Amino acid sequence: MKIGIKQKLDHLGSLIEELRKSSTEIGAITIFVGVVRGTRGNEKVVRLEYEAHESLASETIEKIINEQKTKYGIIDAVVEHRTGSVTVGEDIMYVLVASKHRREGHLALSEIVERIKFEVPIWKKEITEKDGYWVENV
Repeated sequence: MKIGIKQKLDHLGSLIEELRKSSTEIGAITIFVGVVRGTRGNEKVVRLEYEAHESLASETIEKIINEQKTKYGIIDAVVEHRTGSVTVGEDIMYVLVASKHRREGHLALSEIVERIKFEVPIWKKEITEKDGYWVENV
């Protein structure tokens, strides 16, 4: 398990290779890549700004991953989330799930992403050409 709450994400290829080494039982690696969208309704987004309670965020993500291991039998997972300023088109978050089969990997991946948005102490502010907005459920 690898969790990172930081200014710069690791290279996705290196995360895949690291996860691949965690078991010879891996039959699937499912991946979510969150990207900064360029609009908020009718407004043009300039950037997003993320703040986090890093230690509590890591603890919460670890708990979520461990629950998915029990619930779906996944082998391992990696979650990295950016903090600081992130511009349109840049990656914000990586979630990778290693599993024996794709079905449990897809189910766990979806649940991990949703729970991160609602449970993890990471806060997002959207900066548009007109204003800045704090957004719930990043």
